[in-house]
Amino acid sequence: MNSIEKSPIPATTPRVIVREAAAPRPRWQVWLIRPEVVTLLLLVIAAIVATRLSPFFADLGFILESSTYYIEFAIVALVLTIVIISGEIDLSPAAQMALSACLFGTAFKAGAPIPVAIGVSLLSGLAMGAFNGFFVTVLRLPSIIVTIGTLILYRGLAQVLAGDKSISGFPSWFVGIDYRMVGIVPIPVLIFIAASILLGLFLGITIYGRQIYQIGTSEIAAIHAGIRVRRIKMGLFIASGLVSSIAGLMVASRLGSVRYDLATGGELTMVLIVMLGGTYIFGGRGSILGTFLAAWLLVIIATGMTVANIAINAQLTIMGLLLIVSIIATNAIYARSQR
Repeated sequence: MNSIEKSPIPATTPRVIVREAAAPRPRWQVWLIRPEVVTLLLLVIAAIVATRLSPFFADLGFILESSTYYIEFAIVALVLTIVIISGEIDLSPAAQMALSACLFGTAFKAGAPIPVAIGVSLLSGLAMGAFNGFFVTVLRLPSIIVTIGTLILYRGLAQVLAGDKSISGFPSWFVGIDYRMVGIVPIPVLIFIAASILLGLFLGITIYGRQIYQIGTSEIAAIHAGIRVRRIKMGLFIASGLVSSIAGLMVASRLGSVRYDLATGGELTMVLIVMLGGTYIFGGRGSILGTFLAAWLLVIIATGMTVANIAINAQLTIMGLLLIVSIIATNAIYARSQR
């Protein structure tokens, strides 16, 4: 038989594509795309524009005095920042402020001493926070749906307690917290600064702060890592309720009275402060520093619109647009940083 020689098939050499490693970004570019830096730049621009609008903005005392109208929302926004970083949201703090303040006024009107009435208000804040936390952590319901429902519930209970009338007649030592100063700084501003420092340290250097970031980044991974996700989230909702009741008492002191519609619309203001500060709406990213800067940015913008005699309805429209733009900008910044 004739042997048939087969020609060998040449082996194909795989093509290896070698790509050069991307050069690391300069440090200034890394810092420039941080949301806190963007917020700081906006704050500087807003301050310059406001100073051109009115010379009063060049006076630090005027800015500090104007901030007392928004500082209660800013204090609650600090805790809301941590809640959102954990991957949840709470839309009921403004309603909690109203209900806790109405409970305070009702207890005082019934003859309870001011310290007892304050205790009732604080306990109600703890209870409302635990109520929200129960539905989110135990029943596993979406926090946005739960807190929209409790927002309506708490506001309705406040109206049942106070009716359409104001509750007033508080003692003089309780009224006027915004007029009590340390130098030129109002007491509420000092409370906000102290709370910012404490919560910033808690979130930045403690193991619980790192766990909160991990929960917001990937809850499943956090559970597998042994993090007590339910307990931490419950604690955050309780803290939100407690701080909301403290803010409600501060508003009662500033106004000298309480009504069921106290802090109406505060939900928009709080979420706006958090989003302007660069907190990622889906959790896992954000900082107390960003929220702190955003609070002052909001003070300057809102006060500037008031000085310019812009109508309230137009102000709400501008605030809503700011909220949308801040969410889009934050998402774009984090997407760029990931690339």
